[in-house]
Amino acid sequence: MMSRMPRILFLAHGHPHLHAGGTEILAHDLFRAVKAEGAEALFVAAVNAGERERKNGTEFQTIGGAPDEVLLWSEDFDAFNLMRRDGLAIGPDLRELLIAFQPDVVHLHHLLGIGVETLFLLRRLLPQAKLVMTLHDYVPICANDGLMVKRGSGELCGRASADACHGCFPEIHQSKFVLRRGHLLRHLELVDAFVTPSRFARDRFAAFGIPPARIEHIPNARPPVQVAEAAPRSARNRFGLFGNLAPHKGVRVAIAAAQQLAREGGVEFELQLHGSLRHQAAEFRDEVMQAVAAGEGRITWAGGYEPDELAARMAGIDWVLAPSTWWENAPLVVLEAFAHGRPPIVSGIGGLAEQVRHGVDGLHLRPNDPAALAKLLREAATDTILWDRLCAGRPELPSLREIARRHLALYGGLGEAGRAAA
Repeated sequence: MMSRMPRILFLAHGHPHLHAGGTEILAHDLFRAVKAEGAEALFVAAVNAGERERKNGTEFQTIGGAPDEVLLWSEDFDAFNLMRRDGLAIGPDLRELLIAFQPDVVHLHHLLGIGVETLFLLRRLLPQAKLVMTLHDYVPICANDGLMVKRGSGELCGRASADACHGCFPEIHQSKFVLRRGHLLRHLELVDAFVTPSRFARDRFAAFGIPPARIEHIPNARPPVQVAEAAPRSARNRFGLFGNLAPHKGVRVAIAAAQQLAREGGVEFELQLHGSLRHQAAEFRDEVMQAVAAGEGRITWAGGYEPDELAARMAGIDWVLAPSTWWENAPLVVLEAFAHGRPPIVSGIGGLAEQVRHGVDGLHLRPNDPAALAKLLREAATDTILWDRLCAGRPELPSLREIARRHLALYGGLGEAGRAAA
């Protein structure tokens, strides 16, 4: 048990100033929140050539002049085995950092860019430190970018197996998936405690092989925001997608639903797409922009945005859409919707089904079903009472300070690591 405030090293696969994904934002929020509680913390984020040029002589870079935030160069990564192909080339630089900082806790927020083998290095160099890992997505379970959906058909996959994974990757023998799972679980045994922001994810990782007793459910939280007040209107018919405009986020589903609603007629509406397409395949970008061009003002693309621009974006919509086609864990967009008083319309699966209560504070739809979404959009745009009722049912979200204190309690409650380095 820790009798003082711990010194914490955060390891993430990206920095929100370079790539504003939900995991990066949430990890950085927690880093700042534990510092506000009095803990000393250091934030280390992986970076690659798509975001920064490599610097000679070191694997580390600074960012924004922050003395306690560092970028770690990571290129040539083996995404199948979640290892750096250069082995532990980061060893010398990382050793110096660890020896200088001497953290009591190392909190990992991803393995991409960091490498699962880093767990062994951490355990060797810091035998008394506690290792904590937040499982933000299913990358250790699923080699298909952690989506847990079948390649080609897009069918949801309930549980990974050698045969099921070989079906998605016929060029990879079943034995490789057995070895991959064993390889990852052996490394993950070195972690003292895992955190999942949804109970659904906790169950998926328990089925994967992580002992449930070592997995704690702690929901995500955001700092207070400037609320985008909704002006009185006769119709609540403006719908918005926010954040990562990727296929698995249901962008195609939303566009197809809007196109169907336009063909059917009888209702005025607008579908707004808020987010960058820079990291998406050219074919998908062209598909989205063609739909926008043909949408006659009913489908618009507003482009990417900075965090401080979100309130203004939210002010222009009534509903937040998250028609994801995969098992979301606990997406940031739902927290943002509730914070700004915008009811979410989401796929009723995975962590989304936990976050949003159908008919109470939002609406559920069947995943990958544009017709079902079109029906919900029509109802939302024409039912003048529904929006007010769902807004009134908005849940009381935990504060970021509360979540930071729960993490600090988790760190302090861990016993001696007691696991020998491999």
